[in-house]
Amino acid sequence: MALVLVLAGVLWGIGALLGTPRRLRWQMIGVLWLGVVLLHLVLPAAHPMRQATGESAAPWLLLGGFAAVVILYRAVLRRLRARAESAPPPAEEAARPAGRFSETELERYARHIVLREIGGPGQKALREAKVLVIGAGGLGSPALLYLAGAGAGTIGVIDGDEVDNSNLQRQVIHRDADIGTPKAHSAAGAMRALNPFVAVRPYARHLTEEIAGDLFADYDVILDGTDNFDTRYLANAAAVAQGKPLISAALSQWEGQISVFDPARGAPCYECVFPERPAPGLAPSCAEAGVLGPLPGVLGAMMAVEAVKLVAGAGAPLAGEMLIYDALYGETRKFALQRRAGCPVCGGADREGA
Repeated sequence: MALVLVLAGVLWGIGALLGTPRRLRWQMIGVLWLGVVLLHLVLPAAHPMRQATGESAAPWLLLGGFAAVVILYRAVLRRLRARAESAPPPAEEAARPAGRFSETELERYARHIVLREIGGPGQKALREAKVLVIGAGGLGSPALLYLAGAGAGTIGVIDGDEVDNSNLQRQVIHRDADIGTPKAHSAAGAMRALNPFVAVRPYARHLTEEIAGDLFADYDVILDGTDNFDTRYLANAAAVAQGKPLISAALSQWEGQISVFDPARGAPCYECVFPERPAPGLAPSCAEAGVLGPLPGVLGAMMAVEAVKLVAGAGAPLAGEMLIYDALYGETRKFALQRRAGCPVCGGADREGA
């Protein structure tokens, strides 16, 4: 029996040295356990392999049952925690005080307040704003950090994934110690550590059609930092239905794009510009095509900039425009976007002319 335990320790250690995710290391140990149990069930009692691994399958079955109980308990606990985190916030959190800034806050936001385009009124609008970020990955990480630093009063973050070792090359809101933690909770902890004056609402679950409408209704601005088209189209439809501006960015390899989709104020929606999903293979994921580590930081920071502009009423947001950033050659391009007549989501030019 000791031999198997030593072998399990060796597998765990090699996996740790190679940077293998914990979940995969546990799976390897589970395969080892299953192999030992099968040996005891198939081989005769006097076989040397059975003698070397404990003679009987009973201890291994008891160990496996105990491990299954622990895994089931953790899964139920995680599900209950996610359900609790995705519940509507209490009334006292939703009604944030609108009094004067404290001396600490005035010092913290001084560089904003001296900006003519933001000033005291703009900073107050930021404190009263509610911003939802979909995804705490490459794009969401910098957007969330800068929104927290800027003093956005209430920040929601929804993400159903857990932090993985491969995320840390670009998802700067997470730390090595957060591996295996739900991204929403890891991001929430980082924002609270950065700015205790903001309220953070983590939703450790994926965005679905069933919850999108009620969730979006509680926020003023939506930021879409997802990496799949199903969620992008869902976020667009929900934002249009709620009349909320949607700041959306996307990236691949060395290039990224960003725009503000806001049909309620005359700009096109996401589906006006991208009426169909790209054919398979034409828009590979970051895992398939690769991505420059700092690139999501550039685009995610731009998303936070657009959110601050929208909330504070500063400058000209990228509504009806798309900005393309080419990091490899240090170039940017910007072009106008038009609403599409007959768009099934926002009605396009038909609704605009109505």
